[in-house]
Amino acid sequence: MRAGVISLVLAYVLSQFYRAFLAVLAPALKAELGATPADLSYASGMWFVAFAAMQIPVGAALDRVGPRRTAAVLFALGGAGGALVCALAQSPLHIVLGMVLLGIGCSPVLMAAYFIFARIYSAAVFGTLAGVVLGVGSLGNVASSVPLAWAAEVFGWRGTLFVLAAISLGLAVLIAAFVSDPPRAGAEKRGSVLDILRIPAMWLILPLMFVNYAPSAGTRGLWVGPYMADVFGADAARIGLVSLVMGLAMIAGNFFYGPLDRWLGTRKWGIFGGNLLGAAACFALAGLTMSNIWTVVALLALVGFFGASFPQLIAHGRAFFPAHLTGRGVTLMNLFGIAGVGVMQFVTGQVHTAQSAVAEAPSDPYATLFLVYGLLLLAGLAIYAFSRDRID
Repeated sequence: MRAGVISLVLAYVLSQFYRAFLAVLAPALKAELGATPADLSYASGMWFVAFAAMQIPVGAALDRVGPRRTAAVLFALGGAGGALVCALAQSPLHIVLGMVLLGIGCSPVLMAAYFIFARIYSAAVFGTLAGVVLGVGSLGNVASSVPLAWAAEVFGWRGTLFVLAAISLGLAVLIAAFVSDPPRAGAEKRGSVLDILRIPAMWLILPLMFVNYAPSAGTRGLWVGPYMADVFGADAARIGLVSLVMGLAMIAGNFFYGPLDRWLGTRKWGIFGGNLLGAAACFALAGLTMSNIWTVVALLALVGFFGASFPQLIAHGRAFFPAHLTGRGVTLMNLFGIAGVGVMQFVTGQVHTAQSAVAEAPSDPYATLFLVYGLLLLAGLAIYAFSRDRID
């Protein structure tokens, strides 16, 4: 099981990479394919939409056929296939198609690991384990910053993606070889995702689940590149460095949130406080978009750090649903989290386009984006404040 979990975590490293790599490649894709920020926003959004759309069938597959076959097959076809399509792209449309395949391929890997943890360990330690996996997996964020910029310069962006396609296929083989399906829970084939939605406690958690990851994932995965280039004139190397700082902050945030419920004796209020501070960082960015670049970078790091409550929110919801619906429960929550990012990629792309047409300064569209992100977090928190705390 240990080797199987390691292979899933390594696949999740690539999942984090694939959702964020367009930001660093933005200048090259614009020069060679004519891809605009709106094109890349759409492509990035389609990764999240495809990923989210797969969560319901992935949840059913985890409960019925287990994590080994579910993760291995999808990651081989979508992960390796999507990277290959992007490497061969001749237009922005091909990038969109590649991102759709990548979203499908990456959709089961984190939930397969969470499914195994939820079946084997108690809810009290699930959050810590989930945070560790997300923290280690977030090294993909780091790889999609300075290392990607270096690799694209040395080997070309197409050559780099060809290598990543081969690595993805290799990891799918490792998953098939080493992942062991945990014992099935009782009443395995009874119930559906609708039973999860009938749990009243979930309806006060899901709105924050929908918005909590959008500011950090959207900014790191897409907007940090255009933002640094348009406002500060940053080149690919500088964008890679800023992306690295934000990626490291996101990793640190995952390790911070993981054991937070056991430190504080509460799951709800740790999540609430962290997201409130994340909203404050978004509002600060909205007002300081043309400040000193390192002040902006520090605020971006705070957005990434406090936006890492994703595994704790899944742990909060996981405490309310029955064992035989574990797969459907964790993937439903993941659907809300990833769908929120995808929807906001489309929304922020339209906001950026509209604001760019009337902007008086290059920073104006980005100030509006950060304002929208901050307001979204406050709206989610207003509902989450009434949720029931539970850490057992």
